[in-house]
Amino acid sequence: MKRLAGSYESLFNRRAVKFRELGLKDRKLTGKDYRSLILREETLLKRPVTLIGDRIFIGSEKKSLQALKNALDFPHS
Repeated sequence: MKRLAGSYESLFNRRAVKFRELGLKDRKLTGKDYRSLILREETLLKRPVTLIGDRIFIGSEKKSLQALKNALDFPHS
């Protein structure tokens, strides 16, 4: 997923309650930090993550969901 996403940071959920609980807001995190945190706390993985072939769609933002719909050839809504 990291290879397709480009970085662990793009897979990281900054809106998770755990993000605030761990006091990560003001920390400077490295790629290694993001990877470790995602593996340790699954809520820190931005969801949904959808893989279609060599494409990845991350999160529930409107832009990402529309790109996923387009990739699946769903009618536009």
